Amino acid sequence: MAARAARFPLSPPGALFAALGLGSLLLPFVTLRANRIVAGDGLAAWATAGPGVTAVALLAILAGLACGLSRLRPWLRMLGGLVCLGGILLLLSRAASVQLPEAGDLARLSPGAGFWCLFAVAMLLIADAVGGFAPGPRLRLALLSGALVAMALLFWSGVLDDLSPLQEYHTRASSFWTAASRHVALALGSLGVAGVIGFPLGIWCHRNARLRAATLPVLSFVQTIPSLAMFGIMIPILGWVGANVPMARDIGIAGIGFAPAFVALLLYSLLPVVSNTVAGFASVPAPAIEAARGMGMTMGQRLRAVELPLALPVILAGLRIVLVQNIGLAVIAGLIGGGGFGTFVFQGLNQTATDLILLGALPTVAMAIVAAILMDIFVEFAQPAQNRNTT
Repeated sequence: MAARAARFPLSPPGALFAALGLGSLLLPFVTLRANRIVAGDGLAAWATAGPGVTAVALLAILAGLACGLSRLRPWLRMLGGLVCLGGILLLLSRAASVQLPEAGDLARLSPGAGFWCLFAVAMLLIADAVGGFAPGPRLRLALLSGALVAMALLFWSGVLDDLSPLQEYHTRASSFWTAASRHVALALGSLGVAGVIGFPLGIWCHRNARLRAATLPVLSFVQTIPSLAMFGIMIPILGWVGANVPMARDIGIAGIGFAPAFVALLLYSLLPVVSNTVAGFASVPAPAIEAARGMGMTMGQRLRAVELPLALPVILAGLRIVLVQNIGLAVIAGLIGGGGFGTFVFQGLNQTATDLILLGALPTVAMAIVAAILMDIFVEFAQPAQNRNTT
C-alpha cells in the first residue's frame, strides 16, 4: 500500500477539487446589476478587478488548487485551501471598487456562481485536509473558534461592505439582529422544550414496551407531515386557543406569529429526541447494569451513574439532528409571521431581490453548519475516554 501511495501521490479528492475549481473559473465570478432587482450581467474572474490584483488572485487560486493535490501532506492541502480562499476573497473585495464607480448610483455587485463554486471548493479542500489530521474534539473546537473569529474580523474590516448582500444588511441591521434572535429562540427554544418532554418520555418508553409501541408510531406519523402543512395546521388550532382560552392571548398565543411556529418545531423535534433516548438506553451493556445492581444501587442511582453516561452520546446525536433540522425549518416561520431569517427570504422572493434572499439564507446555513460541528464535538466529548481522541 505504501508503494502504491508513493507511485500515485495525487489525492483523489484533491484532483476532483482541482477539476471543479478550474471549471468554476469559467463561470461568472460576480454579477453587476443596474439596481437591486434586475437580472444583471455576469463577469468572469479575469474581468472582475484590475490586472495586477486579478493576476495575484488567480495565481493564488491556482496555487491553492495545486497544493490540494498532495495525498501525503495534509498540512499542504490545508495551506492550499487557505491560499485559494484568500485569492477568492481578494478578487471579490476588489471587484466592487473597480466595477461600481462607472455603473451608476443604484448599481449593485453580487457574488456570482463562479464565486460560490470556488468558495465551496476551497472549503471542501480545507475540510478534507482537517480530516487528514484526524483532530480530536479540542482541536476541532479551536479550529472552529479560529474560523469564526476570522469571519468576524473579515466583516468588521469593511472590505466587503460594497457588495450587494452587505448593503442589504446595512439598510436592515436592526431588523437583521431581531430576526437572528427570533431564529435562535425558535430553534433552541423548541429543542429545549422537546428535551424536557422527550427525555423522560424516552426513558419511560425504554422501560415500558407497551408505551413504546404506542408512542413511537404516533411521533413517526407527525414527522411525515410536510412542514408547510404543519405550520398551516397550527394556525387555526392556536388561533382558536388564543381566542377562547383565558389569558392565552396575553402570553402570545395566536394563530399567526411565534407560537404556531414554535409548536410546529416542537412537534417535529419529539421523534428524534424520544427515539434516540430509547436507543441510547437500549445500548447500555447489560453487564454494566447488573454490576450496578450488585453494588446495591437503586434505580435512580443506576440511571444517573451508569445508564445516562453510557447512553449520552446517542441522546446527544438525537439532539444534533433536532437542532440542525429546526434551524432549517425555522425559515418557514417567516411565512406565518414567526420572524427569523425566513422573513428576509420570503421578502426577497416577493421582491425578486436575490441579495435579500441571501441575507436570510446565508446566516441560516452558517448557523446550521456551526451547530452541527459543535454537537459533533459534544457527542465525542460524551464518549467514554478510551473510545475518543481528545487531542
